[in-house]
Amino acid sequence: MLTFVGLGLYDPEDITLKGLEAIREADVVYAEFYTSPAGARTIEKLEEAYGRRISLLAREELEEGAERGILELAKSKKVVLLSGGDAMIATTHVDLRLRAIERGIETRIVHAASIASAAAGLCGLQNYKFGKSATVSPPYKGVVSHVPYETIEDNSERGLHTLLYLDIGMRIADALELLELVERERGGEVLKRSLLVGIARAGSDDAVVKADYITSLKGYEFGDPPHVLIVTGDLHFVEREALIKIAHAPGSI
Repeated sequence: MLTFVGLGLYDPEDITLKGLEAIREADVVYAEFYTSPAGARTIEKLEEAYGRRISLLAREELEEGAERGILELAKSKKVVLLSGGDAMIATTHVDLRLRAIERGIETRIVHAASIASAAAGLCGLQNYKFGKSATVSPPYKGVVSHVPYETIEDNSERGLHTLLYLDIGMRIADALELLELVERERGGEVLKRSLLVGIARAGSDDAVVKADYITSLKGYEFGDPPHVLIVTGDLHFVEREALIKIAHAPGSI
């Protein structure tokens, strides 16, 4: 049996009771942190918190090497795979689950909190007003992807908010520089006129939530990653009040 367990947002304590029970009942426990930031979690901290030995899987072990590794073991043992956030947000996990099913391996999912849902609540925006999300990554071979900016434009035309996941280790200021570069190349203005929200270390005791316009937000010190960024669309009056009171947005928004 293969059980996918989400670890929640940031700390080892964010796991659900059901997830903790699955870990303690497992024969073997693995973890991976390349699909989602580890936050304050290290293998040592997880082992101390959960009382189990945990093996960290590299990307190639979870993808190319799964058939002779984790899937082979799950044919006869109770195997748990831990990952940050919710257990099924990453496409990699969906693919692994499908491969397990094809081999007759029973699968189970233990869900947990994810930044996909927590981001709206942290800053007071309404979750149903978010459009398609996107990921901002460093340039690949010197080329900056236009996809995140195009997603922002498409959502903005519909009055929707955009949640931008940042590449692991990337900071909000770096993401804004890349988005500004694309905006200049395309002759756009959506970033210039939109209120932005930066969130750092969601789920931690020292989480930071700050709303402002791009010039001010680029200079704001959010501290250590993980960071995410929201580009707001049309704001309901309750959202405006929330952004001022919760995310310390300028009073003139």
